Amino acid sequence: MITFRRATVADAPTLSAFARRMFDDTFGPHNEPADMKAYTTRAFSPATQARELADPARACLVAESDRDGTRAIAGYALLHVGSTDPCVTGPYPVEIERFYVDTPWHATGTAHTIMTRVMETALELEGETLWLGVWTHNPRAIAFYTKEGFVDVGEHSFVLGTDVQVDRVMARPI
Repeated sequence: MITFRRATVADAPTLSAFARRMFDDTFGPHNEPADMKAYTTRAFSPATQARELADPARACLVAESDRDGTRAIAGYALLHVGSTDPCVTGPYPVEIERFYVDTPWHATGTAHTIMTRVMETALELEGETLWLGVWTHNPRAIAFYTKEGFVDVGEHSFVLGTDVQVDRVMARPI
């Protein structure tokens, strides 16, 4: 059974380790190790996670499961209220900065359930447009977001270490 809660600054070390592992598992095989290390060291440090969790313009939802008698993170999403991109034209934007689901929960409906909670939270935060950037070389994620009602509205650059990559920008009304 999956339960949800809002993360607090006290969750920073745990989310740091989880996010780094998810990012490494997903993108590591397709990128240079030095670029991966440069990015993950900066983006997923416990200090960075603590700053993001303390930011009143952000909300972090954690999905947890009691699996085999152990409480574990099944996934999480980090939202950023008011964050926008030139491609996003809808009103009151809320960016999904991170959306991670751990491998044991793939193809179980967990990602859809997390997305439902993301939309509920974005509405509570008075958002009207939900958007995100997704790497062009991540067809599984693009297919999931399309299934969830997101449409491609453009592209932007994402810098991974020294490698400038292209992300598709996808958006949907809430």
